[in-house]
Amino acid sequence: MKRPILDPVDPDAPYALASLAERQRRVSLLFAPHMKPLTAHLATVSEARGRVDDLPALDQCDGGIAARVLLLLEAPGPKAVASGFVSRNNPDPTAKNLCELLRDAGIPRTDTAVWNICPWYVGDGRGRIRPVTPADIAEVRTFVPGLLACFPSLEHLVLVGRKAQSAEKWLRELTNAAFWQTYHPSGQVLNGHPERRTEILETLKAVSNAI
Repeated sequence: MKRPILDPVDPDAPYALASLAERQRRVSLLFAPHMKPLTAHLATVSEARGRVDDLPALDQCDGGIAARVLLLLEAPGPKAVASGFVSRNNPDPTAKNLCELLRDAGIPRTDTAVWNICPWYVGDGRGRIRPVTPADIAEVRTFVPGLLACFPSLEHLVLVGRKAQSAEKWLRELTNAAFWQTYHPSGQVLNGHPERRTEILETLKAVSNAI
């Protein structure tokens, strides 16, 4: 069994949340002013669903309620559940790719929030995640207005991957933010189509220029 990293790490680096100390530091910020409304919203979602073990928090190192750019991916993976956060710094390849792409695009971290169209884990309990289904999306719709209300400065909504993009029509009814679409940064997507990394980066650079 791998021992958790205990030494302080660069909080902006890929895989930073492999560090127990860094995870503990972020937990201590759950009720910071820029996070408190989001933490309260997630508590409402957990209470309504009757579950508290499958809904990671948003990352406190991002902009929280001050975010101008919200990136919506598909669903949290097992590493997000283990760390307790939906984060570009999770110890998994998708998070690493996203971390590097956002860095290279030049979007200030404090202008961003990273989330999922389905915010809870849809795995099978054995470390494998299943695809998000229409039934998942239907359940999610109940909670999205409350989420978006937490972002009064939201200007741009980036739909990352097909599952998030499938929700664009009804999401447009809830916000005046500009919409963008791009590929999901998973290893499966980028390893099979390396040119898509460039396409994702160009989209994120366009968002950066539009802020």
